[in-house]
Amino acid sequence: MSVLIEVEGLGKTFHDTSARLGPRRPPVRAVDGVSFQVMRGEVLAVVGESGCGKSTLGRLLLHLIEPSEGRVVIDGQDMSTMGAAARRQMRRQVQMVFQDPFGSLSPRRSIADIVAEPLDAFGLSGSRRARRETVADLLRMVGLPAAYMDRKPRQFSGGQRQRIGIARAISVDPSFIVADEPVSALDVSIQAQIINLMQDLQREKGFAYLFIAHDLAVVRHIADRVAVMYLGRIVEIGGKDQVYGAPHHPYTEALLSAAPEARPGRRSGRIVLQGDVPSPSRVPSGCAFRTRCPLATELCARETPPLVEVEPGRLAACHFASAFPITRRRNAA
Repeated sequence: MSVLIEVEGLGKTFHDTSARLGPRRPPVRAVDGVSFQVMRGEVLAVVGESGCGKSTLGRLLLHLIEPSEGRVVIDGQDMSTMGAAARRQMRRQVQMVFQDPFGSLSPRRSIADIVAEPLDAFGLSGSRRARRETVADLLRMVGLPAAYMDRKPRQFSGGQRQRIGIARAISVDPSFIVADEPVSALDVSIQAQIINLMQDLQREKGFAYLFIAHDLAVVRHIADRVAVMYLGRIVEIGGKDQVYGAPHHPYTEALLSAAPEARPGRRSGRIVLQGDVPSPSRVPSGCAFRTRCPLATELCARETPPLVEVEPGRLAACHFASAFPITRRRNAA
């Protein structure tokens, strides 16, 4: 597979621009020096606790928000150096499925208008008849009757609304879709249906996903590779079986231990991390995870561990990652 998305040193800092009296809050470092690639047709899942920067990362890739530094290269074209017109055309290649199926659809518009919105934006709608035929095909593709196109979002369930959101995302045949926790707001009974639909569409259309999630069982079902984020940084990235089988970062190990269904037959019990996640406006020196890490030493406070390859296809940001997998070390202790 060839590279579709290349992210280099991507960062985003939010500053307090409020005009109220008193001292301003310190800047928030939401994404900090993130680099990775997404191959054509693959699913790269991004996991981590709430507030780790996953959703901000997804929006940075689509340039829905502007990065503070770094760059995103899509199909060989650097988004940061594009003019407004070129960037607008590039956005046809990158679409998004949002987390909230209730808030992401305009309550005043018909389903036909919502699904056809990207087609209209890029001048691909054609005649009124052709537009309705395209919408009908898209609805059938996501498992909804074409007769629903004149209804409003309030007439649908959460799962049906998410299907509508997916139909909108695929309407312009993108090569890359950011799916921001697309099933987290749905009932468990519906989640599997939506995940299976997304997989079927990917196999048929051949696009790539950046799949943002916190449910590790869902991620294991859909992902090809997994990136683990903590306080705005990627701490481990590798093939799904590599990461789930033998994590090389203690934070990854803690996440997996808290999801028994994701690791049947594991030998160790749940790892309970001490303390709270630090504020992204006051990230600890050195390794950001050191304040909660059972393996931390003085070295971790002094030096930020780089994200380096510890085995083919696997990178981790831990001073001790290259010794041997964290799982084996913990079991041997």
